[in-house]
Amino acid sequence: MDKPLALKLAPKSIDDVIGQKHLLGKGKILRNLVENKKLPSIILYGRPGIGKTSIANAIVNDLEVRFRSFNAVINNKHDFDVIVEEAKMYDGIVLIIDEIHRLNKDKQDLLLPQLESGLITLIGMTTSNPYHKINPAIRSRCHLFELLPLTEDEIIEGLKKACKYPDLKGIKIDNDALKYIAAISGNDLRYAYNLLEVSFFSSSTKEISIDHIKEINNKPAFFHDKNEDGHYDVLSAFQKSIRGSDVNASLHYLARLLEAGDLDSIYRRLSVICYEDIGLANPAIGPRLKASIDASELVGFPECIIPLGEIVIEMALSPKSNSAVEAINAALADVRTGRCDKVPPHINSTAFGYLYPHDFPDDFVVQEYLPENLRGKNYYNPKETSQYERQLKQIKEHIDKLYSNKK
Repeated sequence: MDKPLALKLAPKSIDDVIGQKHLLGKGKILRNLVENKKLPSIILYGRPGIGKTSIANAIVNDLEVRFRSFNAVINNKHDFDVIVEEAKMYDGIVLIIDEIHRLNKDKQDLLLPQLESGLITLIGMTTSNPYHKINPAIRSRCHLFELLPLTEDEIIEGLKKACKYPDLKGIKIDNDALKYIAAISGNDLRYAYNLLEVSFFSSSTKEISIDHIKEINNKPAFFHDKNEDGHYDVLSAFQKSIRGSDVNASLHYLARLLEAGDLDSIYRRLSVICYEDIGLANPAIGPRLKASIDASELVGFPECIIPLGEIVIEMALSPKSNSAVEAINAALADVRTGRCDKVPPHINSTAFGYLYPHDFPDDFVVQEYLPENLRGKNYYNPKETSQYERQLKQIKEHIDKLYSNKK
């Protein structure tokens, strides 16, 4: 069976790679490593179709080193053992691992000592954020390089190169059609190559027009795999839009998440936003969000878009406060830096000398609760973005004054 055009066009050298000039341009780090014949273990990460595999293969071709390819999903422990034995025979090998974030614990345990000894030099590839998805022990032994999405001009550059390939002999395509393919490719060069190839072989005249391309595919490549970085980018934009009170952007990113069908991530992220970004400015939003989630679960798709759209509008336009987040982070900072004296004796498990607040007027009595080295420490600083938190501020100021007067 004939190979896809995208495979036939795979670069043989880093000079042939489309894009990634920040790594492969003159004087840039990966080019310098290749030119100096020095390859440390590296991990290449970025969205699909932007050149991770191409760069890995181009590097080993340019260095003329012995290498083997390994897929963390498909290949098994036996395959890895064979590679290790080969590495021992030849005093080292470069191992290209695709989907490295899916490497299970058994394979990681086998890989780590070989990386440590230098017997294996790793080129790992992943569409996930390596800081989230790759074992820290592996990550610490590698240099991480992010590949950037290809620009429309870079996609067009690749398409023009493809049009000169013998398989597409006689192709007739104008710049407008090339731009259209680039525009709907979602910055994915492999997708663009595939669409060009199908357009060519499905045309009786070898002429490719925009109308012909639309007959094949008129929907942009939507990069949104719920397990990968595109998904996390949208979730991040979703939270930042609600935090920034931009209701239109909030609804846009909600729509993208809904289109991906990932209700669980929507629920989790909205719950975080509820307490991180709205917090004490609108404490009623928590129960309202829970009711919205319950309703969404009850009705399912497609009706769930209604309660979710409604709660997102309300959250985007709600007053905001991160005072609770700042307060607990400040408290954690003291704990993590060792500022933890003994619990005062009157409130420890013996409670000797403890004053029971409910025995006093207003259910309140002045007594020390913080450890001695933190006496007078203030973590919570109320904001005035809502009436509720203004009330909390008044209560806190009153209590602070009572403590101050006692001193």
